[in-house]
Amino acid sequence: MAEKSKIAFVFPGQGSQYVGMGKALYEQFSAAQQVFSEAEEALGFSLSRLCFSGPESDLNLTENTQPAILTASVAALRVLESETPSRPDFVAGHSLGEYSALVCVGALAFQDAVKVVRERGRLMQQAVSLGEGSMAVVLGLEMDAVRSLCEETSAAEVVAPANYNGGGQVVIAGGKNAVARAMLLAKERGAKKVLELPVSAPFHCELMRPAVKVHPFSIGVVTNVEAEVNLDPARVKSLLTEQAVRPVRWEESVRKLGQLGCLQVWEIGPGKVLKGLIKRIDPGLQTDNIETPQDLAKVGGGRA
Repeated sequence: MAEKSKIAFVFPGQGSQYVGMGKALYEQFSAAQQVFSEAEEALGFSLSRLCFSGPESDLNLTENTQPAILTASVAALRVLESETPSRPDFVAGHSLGEYSALVCVGALAFQDAVKVVRERGRLMQQAVSLGEGSMAVVLGLEMDAVRSLCEETSAAEVVAPANYNGGGQVVIAGGKNAVARAMLLAKERGAKKVLELPVSAPFHCELMRPAVKVHPFSIGVVTNVEAEVNLDPARVKSLLTEQAVRPVRWEESVRKLGQLGCLQVWEIGPGKVLKGLIKRIDPGLQTDNIETPQDLAKVGGGRA
Protein backbone atom coordinates (compact mmCIF):
# COMPACT_ATOMS: atom_id res chain seq x y z
CA MET A 1 0.00 0.00 0.00
CA ALA A 2 1.42 3.37 -0.99
CA GLU A 3 2.38 5.72 1.84
CA LYS A 4 -0.10 8.54 2.28
CA SER A 5 1.26 11.96 1.38
CA LYS A 6 2.02 14.28 4.26
CA ILE A 7 0.24 17.55 4.95
CA ALA A 8 1.79 20.84 6.05
CA PHE A 9 -0.10 23.73 7.59
CA VAL A 10 1.44 27.15 6.95
CA PHE A 11 0.40 30.44 8.51
CA PRO A 12 0.46 33.96 7.02
CA GLY A 13 2.31 37.00 8.30
CA GLN A 14 1.88 40.74 8.24
CA GLY A 15 0.39 42.09 5.03
CA SER A 16 -2.38 39.48 4.89
CA GLN A 17 -4.72 41.48 7.11
CA TYR A 18 -7.96 42.96 5.82
CA VAL A 19 -11.06 44.42 7.44
CA GLY A 20 -13.60 41.60 7.80
CA MET A 21 -11.11 38.78 8.31
CA GLY A 22 -12.42 35.99 10.52
CA LYS A 23 -15.98 37.34 10.59
CA ALA A 24 -17.67 34.54 8.62
CA LEU A 25 -16.09 31.83 10.78
CA TYR A 26 -16.96 33.77 13.93
CA GLU A 27 -20.60 34.01 12.92
CA GLN A 28 -20.94 30.28 12.26
CA PHE A 29 -18.62 28.44 14.64
CA SER A 30 -18.27 28.49 18.42
CA ALA A 31 -14.64 27.39 18.07
CA ALA A 32 -13.83 30.69 16.34
CA GLN A 33 -15.85 32.67 18.86
CA GLN A 34 -13.85 31.07 21.68
CA VAL A 35 -10.53 32.10 20.10
CA PHE A 36 -11.58 35.74 19.76
CA SER A 37 -12.92 35.67 23.32
CA GLU A 38 -9.60 34.37 24.63
CA ALA A 39 -7.72 37.05 22.67
CA GLU A 40 -9.89 39.83 24.03
CA GLU A 41 -9.51 38.54 27.58
CA ALA A 42 -5.72 38.51 27.15
CA LEU A 43 -5.46 41.89 25.43
CA GLY A 44 -8.20 43.86 27.18
CA PHE A 45 -9.87 45.32 24.07
CA SER A 46 -12.31 44.22 21.36
CA LEU A 47 -10.09 42.61 18.76
CA SER A 48 -13.16 41.20 17.01
CA ARG A 49 -14.48 44.71 16.37
CA LEU A 50 -11.11 45.76 14.96
CA CYS A 51 -10.85 42.69 12.69
CA PHE A 52 -14.46 42.77 11.49
CA SER A 53 -15.10 46.52 11.22
CA GLY A 54 -11.73 48.31 11.26
CA PRO A 55 -10.90 51.09 10.71
CA GLU A 56 -8.20 49.85 8.35
CA SER A 57 -5.74 52.50 9.60
CA ASP A 58 -5.93 51.02 13.11
CA LEU A 59 -5.77 47.44 11.87
CA ASN A 60 -2.60 48.24 9.93
CA LEU A 61 -0.72 49.48 13.00
CA THR A 62 1.83 46.78 13.76
CA GLU A 63 0.87 46.40 17.42
CA ASN A 64 -2.70 45.66 16.30
CA THR A 65 -1.96 43.77 13.09
CA GLN A 66 0.15 41.09 14.71
CA PRO A 67 -2.37 39.88 17.33
CA ALA A 68 -5.19 40.31 14.80
CA ILE A 69 -3.60 38.02 12.19
CA LEU A 70 -2.56 35.51 14.85
CA THR A 71 -6.12 35.42 16.21
CA ALA A 72 -7.78 35.11 12.80
CA SER A 73 -5.33 32.33 11.88
CA VAL A 74 -5.85 30.37 15.09
CA ALA A 75 -9.64 30.80 14.76
CA ALA A 76 -9.45 29.22 11.30
CA LEU A 77 -7.23 26.46 12.69
CA ARG A 78 -9.58 25.66 15.58
CA VAL A 79 -12.58 25.47 13.25
CA LEU A 80 -10.63 23.19 10.89
CA GLU A 81 -9.69 20.97 13.84
CA SER A 82 -13.26 20.83 15.17
CA GLU A 83 -15.01 20.29 11.85
CA THR A 84 -12.61 17.97 9.98
CA PRO A 85 -10.15 15.17 10.81
CA SER A 86 -7.31 17.04 9.09
CA ARG A 87 -4.07 17.39 11.06
CA PRO A 88 -0.61 18.50 9.88
CA ASP A 89 2.59 16.46 9.71
CA PHE A 90 4.71 19.62 9.65
CA VAL A 91 4.04 23.31 10.14
CA ALA A 92 5.68 26.58 9.15
CA GLY A 93 4.78 30.24 9.31
CA HIS A 94 5.83 33.32 7.40
CA SER A 95 7.39 35.79 9.87
CA LEU A 96 4.60 36.49 12.39
CA GLY A 97 2.99 33.27 11.14
CA GLU A 98 5.70 31.27 12.88
CA TYR A 99 3.96 32.14 16.16
CA SER A 100 0.67 30.78 14.78
CA ALA A 101 2.53 27.62 13.81
CA LEU A 102 3.81 27.27 17.38
CA VAL A 103 0.26 27.54 18.70
CA CYS A 104 -0.84 24.93 16.16
CA VAL A 105 1.60 22.31 17.46
CA GLY A 106 0.87 23.14 21.09
CA ALA A 107 4.24 24.75 21.76
CA LEU A 108 2.63 28.00 22.88
CA ALA A 109 -0.69 28.52 24.59
CA PHE A 110 -2.78 30.83 22.44
CA GLN A 111 -3.33 33.46 25.14
CA ASP A 112 0.42 33.58 25.80
CA ALA A 113 1.15 33.89 22.09
CA VAL A 114 -1.34 36.71 21.50
CA LYS A 115 0.18 38.75 24.34
CA VAL A 116 3.71 38.08 23.06
CA VAL A 117 2.94 39.21 19.50
CA ARG A 118 1.09 42.29 20.74
CA GLU A 119 4.25 43.23 22.64
CA ARG A 120 6.41 42.18 19.67
CA GLY A 121 4.40 44.50 17.45
CA ARG A 122 4.54 47.35 19.96
CA LEU A 123 8.30 47.06 20.28
CA MET A 124 8.77 46.78 16.54
CA GLN A 125 6.75 49.97 16.16
CA GLN A 126 8.83 51.68 18.85
CA ALA A 127 12.11 50.57 17.31
CA VAL A 128 11.43 52.80 14.32
CA SER A 129 9.23 55.88 14.64
CA LEU A 130 6.00 55.84 12.65
CA GLY A 131 6.67 56.99 9.11
CA GLU A 132 10.47 56.58 9.28
CA GLY A 133 10.65 52.97 8.12
CA SER A 134 9.36 51.23 5.02
CA MET A 135 9.18 47.93 3.16
CA ALA A 136 8.82 47.19 -0.54
CA VAL A 137 8.49 44.14 -2.74
CA VAL A 138 10.75 43.74 -5.78
CA LEU A 139 9.64 41.35 -8.52
CA GLY A 140 11.80 39.99 -11.30
CA LEU A 141 15.34 40.43 -9.99
CA GLU A 142 17.63 37.74 -8.59
CA MET A 143 18.37 37.69 -4.89
CA ASP A 144 22.00 38.70 -5.41
CA ALA A 145 20.95 41.65 -7.57
CA VAL A 146 18.57 42.92 -4.89
CA ARG A 147 21.19 42.44 -2.19
CA SER A 148 23.68 44.41 -4.29
CA LEU A 149 21.38 47.36 -4.95
CA CYS A 150 20.51 47.53 -1.24
CA GLU A 151 24.21 47.76 -0.40
CA GLU A 152 24.59 50.56 -2.95
CA THR A 153 21.69 52.60 -1.57
CA SER A 154 22.24 52.13 2.18
CA ALA A 155 24.35 55.06 3.32
CA ALA A 156 23.08 56.96 6.37
CA GLU A 157 20.03 54.65 6.54
CA VAL A 158 19.73 50.88 6.55
CA VAL A 159 18.06 49.00 3.70
CA ALA A 160 18.41 45.26 3.23
CA PRO A 161 16.58 42.18 1.92
CA ALA A 162 13.94 41.07 4.43
CA ASN A 163 12.03 38.17 2.84
CA TYR A 164 13.20 35.73 0.18
CA ASN A 165 9.69 34.74 -0.89
CA GLY A 166 10.53 32.80 -4.03
CA GLY A 167 9.26 33.08 -7.58
CA GLY A 168 11.47 36.13 -8.20
CA GLN A 169 9.99 38.05 -5.26
CA VAL A 170 12.25 39.70 -2.67
CA VAL A 171 11.02 42.10 0.02
CA ILE A 172 13.36 44.86 1.21
CA ALA A 173 13.14 46.82 4.46
CA GLY A 174 14.79 49.77 6.12
CA GLY A 175 14.66 53.54 6.49
CA LYS A 176 12.01 55.18 4.33
CA ASN A 177 14.43 57.22 2.21
CA ALA A 178 16.83 54.32 1.70
CA VAL A 179 13.98 52.05 0.62
CA ALA A 180 12.78 54.72 -1.82
CA ARG A 181 16.29 54.93 -3.35
CA ALA A 182 16.47 51.15 -3.62
CA MET A 183 13.06 51.04 -5.31
CA LEU A 184 14.21 53.52 -7.96
CA LEU A 185 17.42 51.60 -8.59
CA ALA A 186 15.51 48.32 -8.84
CA LYS A 187 13.30 49.81 -11.55
CA GLU A 188 16.35 51.11 -13.41
CA ARG A 189 17.86 47.60 -13.33
CA GLY A 190 14.87 45.93 -14.89
CA ALA A 191 12.61 44.84 -12.04
CA LYS A 192 9.21 43.84 -13.41
CA LYS A 193 7.40 45.48 -10.51
CA VAL A 194 8.36 47.45 -7.40
CA LEU A 195 5.69 48.13 -4.80
CA GLU A 196 5.79 49.74 -1.35
CA LEU A 197 4.02 47.58 1.25
CA PRO A 198 1.29 48.71 3.70
CA VAL A 199 3.19 48.15 6.95
CA SER A 200 3.83 50.62 9.74
CA ALA A 201 7.36 49.48 10.62
CA PRO A 202 10.18 47.70 8.77
CA PHE A 203 10.82 44.09 9.81
CA HIS A 204 13.63 41.56 9.43
CA CYS A 205 16.50 43.97 9.27
CA GLU A 206 18.97 45.37 11.81
CA LEU A 207 16.56 48.17 12.78
CA MET A 208 14.45 45.56 14.59
CA ARG A 209 17.14 44.30 16.96
CA PRO A 210 15.70 46.23 19.97
CA ALA A 211 12.29 44.66 19.31
CA VAL A 212 12.87 41.02 20.22
CA LYS A 213 11.00 39.38 23.08
CA VAL A 214 10.21 35.67 22.77
CA HIS A 215 9.24 32.61 24.83
CA PRO A 216 10.78 29.16 24.30
CA PHE A 217 8.65 26.16 23.20
CA SER A 218 9.06 22.40 23.00
CA ILE A 219 7.94 21.32 19.49
CA GLY A 220 9.84 22.26 16.35
CA VAL A 221 8.71 23.76 13.06
CA VAL A 222 10.40 24.59 9.77
CA THR A 223 11.99 27.83 10.92
CA ASN A 224 12.24 31.11 9.03
CA VAL A 225 15.89 31.52 9.99
CA GLU A 226 17.26 28.17 8.83
CA ALA A 227 14.50 26.67 6.65
CA GLU A 228 15.09 23.44 8.55
CA VAL A 229 13.02 21.45 11.05
CA ASN A 230 14.08 22.38 14.56
CA LEU A 231 13.27 19.87 17.30
CA ASP A 232 15.69 21.19 19.94
CA PRO A 233 13.91 23.40 22.48
CA ALA A 234 17.28 24.74 23.68
CA ARG A 235 17.75 26.47 20.30
CA VAL A 236 14.30 27.99 19.95
CA LYS A 237 14.77 31.27 21.78
CA SER A 238 17.84 32.18 19.75
CA LEU A 239 16.11 31.18 16.50
CA LEU A 240 13.06 33.32 17.23
CA THR A 241 15.27 36.19 18.36
CA GLU A 242 17.14 36.03 15.06
CA GLN A 243 13.84 35.69 13.20
CA ALA A 244 13.04 39.34 13.92
CA VAL A 245 16.28 40.67 12.43
CA ARG A 246 17.17 38.23 9.67
CA PRO A 247 15.55 37.51 6.30
CA VAL A 248 12.62 35.11 6.03
CA ARG A 249 13.84 32.14 3.95
CA TRP A 250 10.39 31.27 2.69
CA GLU A 251 11.33 29.77 -0.67
CA GLU A 252 13.73 27.36 1.02
CA SER A 253 11.15 26.57 3.72
CA VAL A 254 8.56 25.58 1.12
CA ARG A 255 11.09 23.41 -0.71
CA LYS A 256 11.99 21.77 2.61
CA LEU A 257 8.33 20.88 3.19
CA GLY A 258 8.30 19.22 -0.23
CA GLN A 259 11.48 17.29 0.60
CA LEU A 260 9.82 16.10 3.81
CA GLY A 261 7.06 14.51 1.73
CA CYS A 262 4.39 17.18 2.17
CA LEU A 263 2.54 17.07 -1.13
CA GLN A 264 -0.29 19.14 0.35
CA VAL A 265 0.36 22.56 1.91
CA TRP A 266 -2.59 24.43 3.37
CA GLU A 267 -2.52 28.11 4.25
CA ILE A 268 -4.50 28.60 7.46
CA GLY A 269 -5.71 32.15 8.11
CA PRO A 270 -6.48 35.40 6.29
CA GLY A 271 -5.60 35.95 2.64
CA LYS A 272 -4.00 33.87 -0.08
CA VAL A 273 -0.49 35.34 -0.11
CA LEU A 274 1.29 32.13 0.84
CA LYS A 275 -0.85 30.02 -1.50
CA GLY A 276 0.28 32.22 -4.39
CA LEU A 277 3.93 32.05 -3.36
CA ILE A 278 3.83 28.28 -2.94
CA LYS A 279 2.38 27.81 -6.43
CA ARG A 280 5.27 29.79 -7.89
CA ILE A 281 7.93 28.08 -5.79
CA ASP A 282 6.78 24.49 -6.39
CA PRO A 283 3.85 24.02 -8.78
CA GLY A 284 3.81 20.32 -7.91
CA LEU A 285 2.49 20.98 -4.41
CA GLN A 286 -1.26 20.92 -3.86
CA THR A 287 -2.17 24.08 -1.97
CA ASP A 288 -5.38 25.49 -0.55
CA ASN A 289 -6.25 28.30 1.85
CA ILE A 290 -8.61 27.91 4.80
CA GLU A 291 -10.24 31.15 5.94
CA THR A 292 -14.01 30.86 5.32
CA PRO A 293 -16.73 28.29 6.06
CA GLN A 294 -16.83 27.38 2.36
CA ASP A 295 -13.14 26.47 2.45
CA LEU A 296 -13.78 23.61 4.89
CA ALA A 297 -15.46 21.55 2.17
CA LYS A 298 -12.20 21.54 0.19
CA VAL A 299 -10.33 19.69 2.94
CA GLY A 300 -13.06 17.71 4.66
CA GLY A 301 -11.56 14.50 3.39
CA GLY A 302 -8.16 15.13 5.01
CA ARG A 303 -6.34 12.47 6.93
CA ALA A 304 -7.39 11.48 10.43
